Amino acid sequence: MSAAGRVSVIIPAYNEADRIAATVAAARALPGVYQVIVVDDGSTDGTAQAAREAGAVAVEHGRNRGKAAAMETGADAATDAATDAGAATGAATGDLLLFLDADLGATASGAAVLITPVLAGDADMTVATFPIHPGRGGGSGLVVRLSRWGIRRLAGCAVLAPLSGQRCITQAAFAAARPLARGFGVETALTIDVLRAGFRVREVATQMDHRVTGRDWRARRHRFRQLRDVARALLPRLLSSRKRKGRS
Repeated sequence: MSAAGRVSVIIPAYNEADRIAATVAAARALPGVYQVIVVDDGSTDGTAQAAREAGAVAVEHGRNRGKAAAMETGADAATDAATDAGAATGAATGDLLLFLDADLGATASGAAVLITPVLAGDADMTVATFPIHPGRGGGSGLVVRLSRWGIRRLAGCAVLAPLSGQRCITQAAFAAARPLARGFGVETALTIDVLRAGFRVREVATQMDHRVTGRDWRARRHRFRQLRDVARALLPRLLSSRKRKGRS
């Protein structure tokens, strides 16, 4: 059965005023998209204003609350808008959520391939894989390996891009994974929880691209926080899995 409704794009953003307009413009042109919601997570650089000028609905957090909170705020805003639109037109709208990172810029146009399998009913969540650019740096092999291991151990699924933030998902699948794990563990936990709830996840190759993490001390601190948050997301799920096995 194909998924009903149109697509709400949700873009969590923190200090992305230089790239958000291009990302919004590309997102608005995607097939099936009827609204783009940028959740400004406590930015100090005019991200929200730039998003509005580009044609997005901008929702602002008064302080930085993290990506998971921004994703949930965006999903709630999409649900509210869909409810209002449905009441006005008698049509079901906003049944799909498309999460995109704010720094994709014009390459966000490549997210079209994430929408099609979910609309066709072939997947409940699609996850983007990105082209490999040897020598560019960015990403942490240790974090990726830990995330892959956790998803395979807890959900029995081998994935290539466990940390990818580019995801198209049905409202039902997203609701099954709430509340989301905090911090940089959100994508790992989302994949595990959606799979364990019986939904179908499919990775899709894309040509999207965004800013990569460097190799200076700030980058190392960022990778440490990623590792910490993925571990924090996995631990309670590992413990609950052991408890269930102990009772069976």
